[in-house]
Amino acid sequence: MSPALNGPKESHRWCRNFPGTKAQISEARRFVNSYLGDRPETYTAELVMSELATNAIRHSRSGQVGGRLGVTLHAGTTLLILAVHDEGGPCTPYLCQAEDTDQSGRGLHLVESLTMRWGVHGDEGGRTVWALIPLASAGQPT
Repeated sequence: MSPALNGPKESHRWCRNFPGTKAQISEARRFVNSYLGDRPETYTAELVMSELATNAIRHSRSGQVGGRLGVTLHAGTTLLILAVHDEGGPCTPYLCQAEDTDQSGRGLHLVESLTMRWGVHGDEGGRTVWALIPLASAGQPT
């Protein structure tokens, strides 16, 4: 188990900002991995992070020159809250219907299928897209 999540009754919160470039998506995944370590939920959280960070870079001002995005991870005993903060833009994230031949448009469907719940808070001045991932209890079978 990760040293960051070592107590059964503790709550932990980590935040970090990243430049809004494609290369930083893998850095955001590493940030998630360093937080969760070898927990069974790590891969799911990394995948969700990739989708949310990619959307922030592609669809908000975070992906423009000099743009940034923020990542927050907050874990309690049974739940991980994963959030990506962007610099806003004209479009609110939403589930769209991708055609079979489309190269994109499935990311939030993936997030929805991997998490308990997800949502958006904010407006064109800045948004936070968050997702809830259940955490296995210590000693609980995976």
